Formats: sequence, C-alpha cells, structure tokens
Amino acid sequence: MKKRIVSCIMALILLIPMMVFGADINQEIVVLGKDLSSGEKKEMLKLFEAKEDSKVIEITNEEEREYLGKFVDEKLLGTRSISSAYVEKLGEGEGIQVESTNITWVTDDMFRNALITAGVKDAKIKVGSPRQVSGTAALTGIIKAFEDITGEEVTNKEKEVASEEIAKTAILGNEIGQQKAEELMSNIKMYIIENNIKNKGSIKKVVIQAAEDLGIQLTENQINQIVGLMKRISKLNLDINQIKIQLKGISEKIDKVNVQGEEVKSFLGKILDSIGQLFNRIFG
Repeated sequence: MKKRIVSCIMALILLIPMMVFGADINQEIVVLGKDLSSGEKKEMLKLFEAKEDSKVIEITNEEEREYLGKFVDEKLLGTRSISSAYVEKLGEGEGIQVESTNITWVTDDMFRNALITAGVKDAKIKVGSPRQVSGTAALTGIIKAFEDITGEEVTNKEKEVASEEIAKTAILGNEIGQQKAEELMSNIKMYIIENNIKNKGSIKKVVIQAAEDLGIQLTENQINQIVGLMKRISKLNLDINQIKIQLKGISEKIDKVNVQGEEVKSFLGKILDSIGQLFNRIFG
C-alpha cells in the first residue's frame, strides 16, 4: 500500500513541472491578415505548417497603422492587412529565428533586430503572404502573438521604437542597399547599448565612425534620422548579453567565416571582440 502511495506522489511530482511550465513551451500562434480571403488563409496555414489546433488571431490595418503610420509611407501601409506570421515559443537561450516568403520591403534580419528591440526573445517566426507585399503588418502581428503566448506585455514605447527601427532601416536600405543598412543599424545599436551611450552628440560620433568603417557615405539627413532612432533605443535599457543570445544564429555564422586560414568578420564581429578600439577612435 505504501509503495502505491509513494508511486502516486512521485507521479504527481513529475507532472507538476509539465502543468506549470508546459503552457510556456513550444506554444504556437498564427497571425493572419484580416483582409485575406478564406482561401488565402488556408494557404497561409499550409505555408506555416501550422497544427490543426494552433491558435489563430487576426491583425488589422488599423493596428498596423497605430505604430507604423508615422514612419512609413502611406503607399506601403495601404488600406488592407495581408502579411501574416507564425510564432512559436522556443526554449530559453535559443534566440530568434526568422524566415519569410513573399515579403519585399522588410528582410529577415530587419524583423529580427526590431523584435529584439521590442523585447521579443526565443521564438521561431515565419512571415508570409500569398502574394508579394511589403510585410509591414507582420511586425505588429508578431508582437501581438508573442504577448499572447508568454503573457508578457510589450509596452507601447517598445512597440513604437521597434516599428521606427524597422521602418527607418528599410527606408535606408532603399537608399544605400539593404545589407549595408542592416549591418550599419545593427552595429550602431550594439555599440551604444554595450557602452551605455545616451548623449546625442556621442551617438552621432558613433554613427559617423561606424559608417566610415563600413565604407558608407551618409547624408546629414540620414545621420540625423539614425541618431534620433538610436537616442530612443538607448532609453529602453536593453541588455547587451540578451541581445547577443537572440542574435545567436548571426554571431555563429560570422565566427565560422574563414578565408585561407584568416578569419573574416563583419564590423559587428569586431565590436563584439574589441569594443574598446572604436571607442578610442571616437573619444580618445
């Protein structure tokens, strides 16, 4: 009899972690643009390989405009919400993984960096559309889904700054090239957060030096746009160590690049390895 009681107690002990933590692990939500047709919605569910019991929520054009309206051209926002997303919560430390289909204006890395700014972490994200669209609705939808899965609220300030980041990076990408814009913005953000730089004048020096190191020529207007964004990002008190974890996939990719035995790294890699060098060039 005692053995049976002990066995029952042990079984309950083993079940408690599943009951307490199970709701937060590997949950998934599909966010569909409200203006998709029923056939297009089915197409998105198939694209995302969503489970039959996956929770489905909608994102509207009005929600999209709430945070992106002041940063994105009216033509890109349109009047309909089409782009959709799949969000799956991953285990702690797995980072943010993003892949997209038929998204023309926002790249995977732009989504990833903006989501980190918003405080999203450890998530597998798929963004898609039945036809080519800008992808502006997806960011708001992903954040909405993340809040639903985790129960963690993303503040309006975080949402707005993340929206500004994705918009300004994409706009800069149209002017200097997407890859250069992504790398420049990421490098500057990492640097000012790691060094706790909040002063506008100091941020401007970082922007100018980072652009110079990447061989990018910026106009005064472009510099001011980046400085304004980074000033707002600096106020969010982001954790540089958490950012590095969330950028895990990118960092590993950088570290594995070798040419004739000599390691080749982007400016981001150099910052992570020898952050003081740039600091000395700017303020030394």
